[in-house]
Amino acid sequence: MTDTNKQDKHFYLRHNDALMNSTKLSMKAKQSILLSKAENTINAYESDWFDFVDWCNYQKVSYFPATPETIVNYINDLADYAKANTIARRISAISENYNASGSHENPCMSPLVKQALRGIRRLKGTFQQGKTPILLEDVEDILEAMNTIDIPEIQKLRDKAILLIGFMGAFRRSEIAAITVENLKFSPQGLEIFLAASKADQEGQGAIVAIPNLPGSSLDAVRALKKWLSFSGITSGPVFRGFTKSMTLRSTAISDKSIADIVKRYVTLIGLDPTMYGAHSLRHGFATTAASYGVEERNIMRQTRHHSVNMVRRYINEANKFVDNPISTIFEKRLNPKDNS
Repeated sequence: MTDTNKQDKHFYLRHNDALMNSTKLSMKAKQSILLSKAENTINAYESDWFDFVDWCNYQKVSYFPATPETIVNYINDLADYAKANTIARRISAISENYNASGSHENPCMSPLVKQALRGIRRLKGTFQQGKTPILLEDVEDILEAMNTIDIPEIQKLRDKAILLIGFMGAFRRSEIAAITVENLKFSPQGLEIFLAASKADQEGQGAIVAIPNLPGSSLDAVRALKKWLSFSGITSGPVFRGFTKSMTLRSTAISDKSIADIVKRYVTLIGLDPTMYGAHSLRHGFATTAASYGVEERNIMRQTRHHSVNMVRRYINEANKFVDNPISTIFEKRLNPKDNS
């Protein structure tokens, strides 16, 4: 992304217009202040700010200027999957950027925002693991259970496609909601889904997610999507849509919150605690499942579009936390003392 495009998004911390326009500071003093924050810190703030910008664009609300209510709605959506400390950092980045802009109105300083942040901290605590992953075995159990419930066929086909595409594509909930027919490319090998924009794609280059056919498997996401499109008659526009009260199909895309509700509904169906799961459980679950099957880091990152290997290694560690566990080793040797000789 060029500097011009970045400036269009009102990111001021790298250049700090308010500081540079000051007539009371020498240029040397200005430069020393600009250098007071490490480059890595500025990069992190920039990423946090652009996440806020992307959310605002999706919600069709202004990010500059932003209202305190917009900030509160943003952090509450963020709270579905982010740690309390991450939320606090995002607020800090947004606030710092408003200060750097020279704006007299910093929405983050509103008592409403501070109260909301305190509430989230009480609710989540300062330590939070995030949403529990839905593993491949859980997806199989859900699909089997779906055949036993009495819901309209159109809803069952849509929800099955959402769960399988969300899992196999390791999609974020906003990415699932944003998929259009025009983004799809079917081939003999499977399906390619073009993401025009995503949270991690700050330069707007887009990404292609490939999902292969799984002939004969109940987990075939490509076949599930084809069935949904055929049954619904959708040929253009949003792939996943909501329903009216009479179960007719809406013309607009399903909300990302509705996708979280769908996940919660079906984990409840197989006896899991819905408060521990959300839409992010699909993405988290794919990465954790892939790690447990020994898929290499780079291949997991290619599917999840993670830019940081640290996050993927976290999934690998999570998948392997019971493998070579010291407790297991101790008791295996107690039960098989001959192996020690």
